[in-house]
Amino acid sequence: MTVSLPSSIQRVLVTGGAGFIGWAVVRRLLAETSVQVFNLDKCGYASDLTGIEQFGEAAVQRHQLLQVDLSDAEATAAAVRQADPDLVMHLAAESHVDRSIDGPGVFVSSNVLGTFNLLQAARAHFEQLPADRAQAFRFHHISTDEVFGSLGEQGRFSETTPYDPRSPYSASKAASDHLVSAWHHTYGLPVVLTNCSNNFGPWQFPEKLIPVVIFKAVAGEPIPLYGDGGNVRDWLYVEDHVDALLLAATQGQPGRSYCVGGYGERTNKQVVEAICTLLDQRLPQGAPHSRLITPVTDRPGHDRRYAIDPGRIEQELGWTPRHPFEQGLAATVDWYLDHLGWCQAMRQRSGWTGERQGLSAGQGRHSQ
Repeated sequence: MTVSLPSSIQRVLVTGGAGFIGWAVVRRLLAETSVQVFNLDKCGYASDLTGIEQFGEAAVQRHQLLQVDLSDAEATAAAVRQADPDLVMHLAAESHVDRSIDGPGVFVSSNVLGTFNLLQAARAHFEQLPADRAQAFRFHHISTDEVFGSLGEQGRFSETTPYDPRSPYSASKAASDHLVSAWHHTYGLPVVLTNCSNNFGPWQFPEKLIPVVIFKAVAGEPIPLYGDGGNVRDWLYVEDHVDALLLAATQGQPGRSYCVGGYGERTNKQVVEAICTLLDQRLPQGAPHSRLITPVTDRPGHDRRYAIDPGRIEQELGWTPRHPFEQGLAATVDWYLDHLGWCQAMRQRSGWTGERQGLSAGQGRHSQ
């Protein structure tokens, strides 16, 4: 899907644009549009802009990194004034559930206070825009299906599902969703919300499930599998998510939310075993990689099942995922095998050495 933005959008502010999903959005904007991209990112442990030079000097000149922490209200307001955006795409968030269990305060500061500061800055910006620009302006808040809690064996999350967050991470994202909705209803800020399922693909920080499994298996280390491995996630290839985000941001109805899922329901055990099978084909000298799968103590409050009904965004905006799970997973495995040096460099730079996080006191720790 090629990006086609309305002519009214010339300047786009992407928060979290050095993160996994945000960087995918920025890459697409640089590759397929002529807009000015203002990339607001605090450049934390998982931030990375590797490969920007591939887009050529002209595209790089359209990209400006604003190294700002959204929890700093003054710096956030100054960044919004500098960007003078026609569209804000708010992806900046602390997003790792295990880290939120160990340090919830960072998640409240980044995801709740940070979103509040950005909303206030965007509101001030919106209220001084001339009528034509104000009519076209949008604030797009990107969230997660985890705000809805946990499903049983049947059913899917939709835009009408009640919120029921279970972890510090999902609670902080739920709070930010409610703030965005309130700024629309109270102040008239033209917002669009999206809630997505689990993303995967190239350039994801190596602490998340799929890259962890690849990295551990290649190294011949134990592959951790939480609990019985039966927790279900609805997997969404990141480029399909970018398609949905740009559609929602430019064609979504103000005040409306859209759920984005990839029809990729798999148990964690199925995902891990599928990766092992792909690695057996590509690295037969290490086969069978499934011998490395090692059950570990489950995460506290681990939601059993997520699944998304993307009917609204399909019917109203014409979005459908382009990559079946198997195709996206094979492409992801191949990318990581070609970029093992990048994974190692990211781990070293962040100081994360592969240990498991997010176990409550007294349970002990397992090497991940």
